[in-house]
Amino acid sequence: MKHVRLGLRENLGQFSLLVVVNAFVGAMVGLERTILPRIAEEEFHLAAKSAVLSFIVVFGLTKAATNYLAGRFSDRFGRKQVLVSGWLVAIPVPFLLMWAPSWSWILFANALLGVSQGLTWSTTVIMKIDLAGPEKRGLAMGLNEFAGYFAVAGSALATGFVAARYGLRPEPFYMGVGFVALGLLLSIFAVRETKRHATHEAKLTSASTEKPLTAAEVFLRTGFKDRDLSSISQAGLVNNLNDGMAWGLFPLVYAAAGMSLSEVGTLAAIYPAVWGLGQLVTGAWSDRAGRKRLIVAGKVVQALGIIVIAFGSAFGEFALGAGLIGLGTAMVYPTLLAAIGDVAHPSWRASAVGVYRLWRDSGYAIGALLAGVIADSFGLVAATLSVAALNLLSGIEVALRMRETLRLTASRSRS
Repeated sequence: MKHVRLGLRENLGQFSLLVVVNAFVGAMVGLERTILPRIAEEEFHLAAKSAVLSFIVVFGLTKAATNYLAGRFSDRFGRKQVLVSGWLVAIPVPFLLMWAPSWSWILFANALLGVSQGLTWSTTVIMKIDLAGPEKRGLAMGLNEFAGYFAVAGSALATGFVAARYGLRPEPFYMGVGFVALGLLLSIFAVRETKRHATHEAKLTSASTEKPLTAAEVFLRTGFKDRDLSSISQAGLVNNLNDGMAWGLFPLVYAAAGMSLSEVGTLAAIYPAVWGLGQLVTGAWSDRAGRKRLIVAGKVVQALGIIVIAFGSAFGEFALGAGLIGLGTAMVYPTLLAAIGDVAHPSWRASAVGVYRLWRDSGYAIGALLAGVIADSFGLVAATLSVAALNLLSGIEVALRMRETLRLTASRSRS
């Protein structure tokens, strides 16, 4: 295809712009990381942990469903239109969080946030895969997820310190207005469509004559039938199950141990900061060493970090546990996305990414429900340990069932 080139260096300007856009996407999630569980307890007087975590359930369900639609719409209408639509949906979110008179308004804000995140984050992933081509896919995903989750950390840290000085509302959410405005303006006026890059790659690959798949076929192959894609999907689900617990339960664990609001903000930032920074290394590492070993090892490290937090009682112990979870997630997160790109054909890759992210982000809802119910019945330690066990089981499944997907890409490129 004329004037279309694949590769990070060849598309550096647009790729860098999309990294910045995804930083604003991540910062929107970071607004809630430190203070929303505290708002639930102190302003709306929610006592049951399952009720406190209901905002994550709503966010996870809407984001998971929208991820799937984002993949389908990106294939059908183009990536940029979906990205801009996601930012438009986000406009009311910071205002609702500032002024919500009841918890139901907070839940509505998180439904909108989930839709927005599903549209914006999914399309930035898809667009970077389009631009990067097959050679540096892991590095591309590492850079994308670094930007998003380092911004989550920065936003969580900032809201914690603002809340400690000015109060829980409305001041911590003012910066959300700026995030939406900048993300929307960049997406409208600077981002360019990348669908033609995927079309170009499809023509270059040896599998370009592959029969087109229906939406149902992509869903079944990604979620159940393909041994590699389904293993990736379950690993992603368990990963975000961790994140749902860390988002909603860990601030309550830290507060119960006597941590101040600024300390809770710092701890809430450590996990996504290590996660974000680590992906600068792990994404590129997976391009050389392969995907499978990094995913399995990451699952074990995640489980260890959760166990440390379960039995921790001091700031240093919580910080160590959060750092381990962040490191394990950095090993897993971009590697799973790169592996999807290894296996899925360019003609239906965006849809496969959407299905994977449907399964992955349903983990938010499952994690929040599971952690809330177990915490209410058996306590916070039991809830965290149950999630650690699920990570170990997930790693075992990948070790036994998934193949090394990097070899699939190499063999397809040589054919």
